[in-house]
Amino acid sequence: MKEIKDLKMKSSDAVRKLSAEKINEEIKGAEKVLFTLKMKLAVGEVKQTHLIKAMRRYIASLKTISLGAK
Repeated sequence: MKEIKDLKMKSSDAVRKLSAEKINEEIKGAEKVLFTLKMKLAVGEVKQTHLIKAMRRYIASLKTISLGAK
């Protein structure tokens, strides 16, 4: 079973140390994971719906940090 720690989310301090290009790559990867989770939810394979909310918030924090890095 997947848990939040299995989603490989980095802490905000670790993300702030990344370059703008690496942050954009992290956003793309997180969006792919979110898409996969949403598709599995539609099929009924995901029992832990809180993972979708956690991933959405992680993407939002990445985008917020990337705006400040520019």
